[in-house]
Amino acid sequence: MDEIKRMPRGREARIRELDRAGMLKKAPMDLPFFLLVLLLLGIGVIMVLSASFASAYYDVGRVTGGNPTFYFLQQTLFAVLGIAAMLFISRLPTSVFSRIAYWSIIISVVLLLAVLAIGVSAGGARRWIALPGALPNFQPSELAKVAVVLCFAKMICEYKEKMRTFRYGILPFVVILVGIAGLLFFQPHLSAMIIIFGIGAIMLFLGGVHWGWFAAGFGGLAAAAYVALTWLPHAFSRVVAWRDPFADPLGDGWQIIQSQLAIGSGGLLGLGLGQSRQKYLYLPEEHNDYIFAIVAEELGFIGSMLILCLFAMLIIRGYWIAMHAKTKYGGLIAAGMTSLLAIQVFLNVGVVTNLLPATGISLPFFSYGGTALLVQLACMGVVLGVSREIPAKRAG
Repeated sequence: MDEIKRMPRGREARIRELDRAGMLKKAPMDLPFFLLVLLLLGIGVIMVLSASFASAYYDVGRVTGGNPTFYFLQQTLFAVLGIAAMLFISRLPTSVFSRIAYWSIIISVVLLLAVLAIGVSAGGARRWIALPGALPNFQPSELAKVAVVLCFAKMICEYKEKMRTFRYGILPFVVILVGIAGLLFFQPHLSAMIIIFGIGAIMLFLGGVHWGWFAAGFGGLAAAAYVALTWLPHAFSRVVAWRDPFADPLGDGWQIIQSQLAIGSGGLLGLGLGQSRQKYLYLPEEHNDYIFAIVAEELGFIGSMLILCLFAMLIIRGYWIAMHAKTKYGGLIAAGMTSLLAIQVFLNVGVVTNLLPATGISLPFFSYGGTALLVQLACMGVVLGVSREIPAKRAG
């Protein structure tokens, strides 16, 4: 930057113009963040293989055809595609995300409406859109989470000091959140609703909204939770099972009990990679939402804590990148994407350990799922893209 200041006036203006247009050569991406993502992804893919081979083997004639490596191969494919997408997105200037911010929220709403009309049902919920051929079903709620971050960051940058007013700092944001949550309610998709409201609240906090509005918001969420428990029987049953899983040990409490048995069996050092017993058709969703229970059983308390420490390091580094971003918009989207990751990790581990009621939230980089993994790695690409724009004198 000092060299630019010493250049002739006309050339300096030209360089700044190119910089605003995103045409200057990109700086190296943040290597610690990138390596942490790859490390967690690698461990996650291995754990999918370990956790899923039993259920995949016994799933003869259905999804897997009895191939014990089916889920592992699918997850590996999407991991490779996700890494490619992450690297591509990391080279895009943040101005690109700003230009597509409003379009992303519009497309998300259209796709969520499409789910209600032509969506695929499974497990009593309609959350997916079927794709042609051998492609996995697409879950629009994953795109909606990212769209909220991109859109809210742009609105915050445009409204600036107006963010402390109700007309600009509260009303348009609440309309978007309630609209998306309403579409998710009819799927129903309670976990996505929780994440949408959580990430929305964090973005508003970063935008400088007065704390009093958060108090009112928590009251509104409490009322919404009451409505959800009243109108969604499966949500109420989950709370009952969370409070006392042994009240219905063969029904709603089964998954919680099996998860606790898996975690307890792991002890300090674990049973060893591949040696889990609960994955032999005892623990439902062992390679998906409850994969962390298998991690704890096979790698033990120490292995589980090391993985959580890796997540903590990744989250801290993501916030570091956000704090040192070149632009306010870049800082907001980096903080938003990092917060989205942090929310999902906290909620998933909380559910698996029975700290929280079951919500159906997957563990980033670990839980099986093509759409979720691609979106998660794309979000990491956005953060890496922000890191490329950090001035060299502030990198490190």
